[in-house]
Amino acid sequence: MPLTYPIIGVLALINLVAFIVMADDKRRSIKGGATERIPEGVLFFLAAAFGSIGVYAGMFTLRHKTRKWYFLIGIPLLIIQNLTSLYLLWIQFTQPYH
Repeated sequence: MPLTYPIIGVLALINLVAFIVMADDKRRSIKGGATERIPEGVLFFLAAAFGSIGVYAGMFTLRHKTRKWYFLIGIPLLIIQNLTSLYLLWIQFTQPYH
């Protein structure tokens, strides 16, 4: 159990960073043409790297990227993938050796 808390902390940090990146891209989109936007690939990378809940929260809290079908479908699929991966890792590392 002692390893659980650092893992939760790292996952929370990744999701916080993902949310902040979404907020920054929203700010840049409001500013207009002079500022360079964050590529959508970066947002998907953060979501795939266990930040999918942060990206999803940013989508609906900030109303950003909600009209893009690939975000509406892809991010929930990445949430499922992230949770499945975490579950499989948890099973792998909590099973006693035989």
